[in-house]
Amino acid sequence: MRSLFRSSPRAGADGQVRTLLGVEQCLPFVVVLVGLGIEMSPVRFMYTGPLLAAMPPLAALTTGPLGTLLAATGALGVNVAGATVHDRWGELHVYSDLAGLLLVSVACVAISNVAQTRRDRELNQIRRVSRTAQEVLLRPVCDRLGPVRAASLYHAAEAGAQIGGDLYEAVQTRFGVRMIVGDVRGKGLPAVRVAAAVLGAFRETAHYEHDLAEIIDHCAAALRRECAAAGHEEDRAECFVTVLVAQIPGGCVVQLANRGHPPPLVLRAGKAHALGPATPLPPLGLEDFMTGPPAVTESHEFLPGDRLLLYTDGVVEARNRADEFFPLTEAVERVHARTPRKFLQQLHQRLIRYTGDRLTDDVAMILVDRLPADTGRPPGRADTRRAQRPGGGRGRSPGRGRISPCWPPGSDR
Repeated sequence: MRSLFRSSPRAGADGQVRTLLGVEQCLPFVVVLVGLGIEMSPVRFMYTGPLLAAMPPLAALTTGPLGTLLAATGALGVNVAGATVHDRWGELHVYSDLAGLLLVSVACVAISNVAQTRRDRELNQIRRVSRTAQEVLLRPVCDRLGPVRAASLYHAAEAGAQIGGDLYEAVQTRFGVRMIVGDVRGKGLPAVRVAAAVLGAFRETAHYEHDLAEIIDHCAAALRRECAAAGHEEDRAECFVTVLVAQIPGGCVVQLANRGHPPPLVLRAGKAHALGPATPLPPLGLEDFMTGPPAVTESHEFLPGDRLLLYTDGVVEARNRADEFFPLTEAVERVHARTPRKFLQQLHQRLIRYTGDRLTDDVAMILVDRLPADTGRPPGRADTRRAQRPGGGRGRSPGRGRISPCWPPGSDR
């Protein structure tokens, strides 16, 4: 998420790094071509042996085993071509150059192969740890939650990352289906810690707080504690989170409490429109800028057959090469997938194509479909019956011990 008070760094820095890396990878082959030019020119009296012998080690630092092998083969080819063209095979230094270059080449290829194997093993381990962390922090939402079908999607902008500064969750409670989508200021591990604190507060309070405003207050308190622990209590403008909390009760409405987050979209009869707040409020952590009530819960019509899309600003702030924002409303209206999961997949593909696979911010989305009344189920009714079976003493307290449809019967959450 971009700071509200500081401009984000330009994306050109990554392009400069890639350009520099490309130059370093091409340098050994350029030097080999220069050596060939010297051997085939009038200045062939210049001794190119030490220069060519240094190319395999240089290639091993910037390329993998294949690049090292190609650089070594090129250097050996230049030595052989020079000795053949100028009839130097009777000279002793030719054989010593070839023997030294061959020995260095074999050693560099072996070392490069070992180094790449080690890097791949470490990268796979990091990915496994990251995937496990994602399953704990940002687990996929249930396919069925009471009166709605749901799906979630998360895409981290940082290459190789699985989690970032965006957060989402959807749970079924005795008050209805409750969801949260948020975006933490900043990136990296500090943003992940803040997201974990806010998500933890939501997951705990969503099951017993009646009012959405109370849930947001608990999330704000968790944010303040995390910022204080991180040393941001003096500069609160550096620690804030935009959040949107939604609730779908048994009726045909959706209740929203928005704190500085992009408004959700409702897709009805092929047309999408935003559910913007009547009174915009600042994000969590910026309560000093608040002039009205701390949180306002607003109700909107949410009929059977409607679709509700919650998303982070990484979607609407994505740009193409012409620096134009992603037209989310038009893209939503052009997707005609039947299930929420397919819908999010196709919408994500449109986003990737529009940006040329150059997303600069994390993307998180939740999509819910309001089912007809005859297929819906009052939130928590079936779970209460399950919890009241013999031996199910954990479910006797309201709001606790309810088994989510995502969890197999008899499993321990």
